[in-house]
Amino acid sequence: MNLAFRDATLADLPAIVAIYNSTVPSRLVTADLEPVSVESRLAWFEAHRPGRRPLWMAELDGKVAGWLSFSDFYGRPAYLATAEISIYLDENARGKGVGTAMLAHALECAPGLGIQSALGFIFGHNESSLKLFRRFGFSEWGVLPRVANLDGIERDLVIVGLRLTDKRPGD
Repeated sequence: MNLAFRDATLADLPAIVAIYNSTVPSRLVTADLEPVSVESRLAWFEAHRPGRRPLWMAELDGKVAGWLSFSDFYGRPAYLATAEISIYLDENARGKGVGTAMLAHALECAPGLGIQSALGFIFGHNESSLKLFRRFGFSEWGVLPRVANLDGIERDLVIVGLRLTDKRPGD
């Protein structure tokens, strides 16, 4: 697989949004019920910084295959060593091992970004994403039962986590 990663640029935002919006109808990946606009994602895009909370484009054979982001957890300073990992794949890249390669890359790079704990927020009925994260050693750190209402069906949100280092700051 010829997969390459690069930092996203503002010019990538329409592709990022298109990939994200392609997941909305499935009701498996996002709690958005309607497509989002590029303009509505500008602040989110700007919150990502290459050296701390990157947003990466994944390119398979030179074509955008998906994107991966690290996001702050809970937005308070005490949680800076914890980040949420999000992976979204272009429809043409799904089921080809791209998500596996993206998560492997994220976990390899995370310690260099100061991340000691990685989180995933995954709907309980999204078995493929839960399997992916579990293959990399993530375990269930919490369940928020029936917190999402997707077309009249209440869904659980599963929080999976992985401690990347046992070293504690100050040790």
